[in-house]
Amino acid sequence: MINIYVHQHGETRSAPAVDTKWLDADSDVVLWVDLAAATADEGRVLSDLFHFHPLSVEDALSKIHHPKIEQYPGYLYLILHGIDHQQGERGFATRDVDFFLGLNYLVTVHDGFSRSIAKWKSICGQHEHVLAEGAAGLLHRIVDSMVENYRPEIDALEEQVNDLEEEAILGYRTDIVRQILMLKRDLASLRRVVIPQRDAVGRLAHREFSLINDEMTYRFRDVYDQFVRLSEEAIMFQDRITSILEAHLSSVSNRLNVVMKVLTVISTIFLPLTVLTGMWGMNVPLPMFPGSAMQQFWWVGGIMAVIAAGMLALFRLNRWI
Repeated sequence: MINIYVHQHGETRSAPAVDTKWLDADSDVVLWVDLAAATADEGRVLSDLFHFHPLSVEDALSKIHHPKIEQYPGYLYLILHGIDHQQGERGFATRDVDFFLGLNYLVTVHDGFSRSIAKWKSICGQHEHVLAEGAAGLLHRIVDSMVENYRPEIDALEEQVNDLEEEAILGYRTDIVRQILMLKRDLASLRRVVIPQRDAVGRLAHREFSLINDEMTYRFRDVYDQFVRLSEEAIMFQDRITSILEAHLSSVSNRLNVVMKVLTVISTIFLPLTVLTGMWGMNVPLPMFPGSAMQQFWWVGGIMAVIAAGMLALFRLNRWI
């Protein structure tokens, strides 16, 4: 689906098609063309009408690409990732959005599920100022919304990390390693998309491109700062989750050592007792303790009790238990 919005003479309206005159450098029109889940025929607009470079068109029509920014003659090509709000139980996921920024136009390409673009499409026809600030201003608004959508997901990841820290300390859950590894994978995905986006937006914020004026540069600096915070939090969370995994494995090892120590103490105590019961249980003549035949049991039982008590006292004296 192709949506076309035109701002001219202080008025914003939708248009059925793009007039080639609007693309002229001296045109007073600000144009926004949005391709949502575009078909192959609709995708030809990028090459046939706008004459974008074939490599950038190929990237835009592909499903997944890492965030980046490239400069071509007359326009900028930018790939950013927005949060996938339809992810369900699949964990952290993103969707890429492609931007073609020209002097007086912006072309967005996505799969139709971008909340940020949907938000500004709904506002665009009602408020003329959305396009009145130019194509770069519209780009800033969309990118800023994409960054804001990261915050709830980051807060949710932080809650998961806090919960896993408590569970790792208590040590009650048996599947905590699986949860830790899943969260570690989500954090790796977050870093993989946030850090390149931070670098791409950073280039917009440092007056590197003539299409971004000074006013837009200041605005993109604010977006860049948000990406910096996101990337720092992603690194911090990954360090924390690594520490949680190490602490959990250490706790499991310590509990195993305690169990092995108890079993070793029991085995060591019962070893001489087994020797005694084995000797006096043989069907051969053995030396008898004083007293009747019935009293032999109490002699052997008492000796076994003394040996067990003595060994426990020795272990306690040496702080083995």
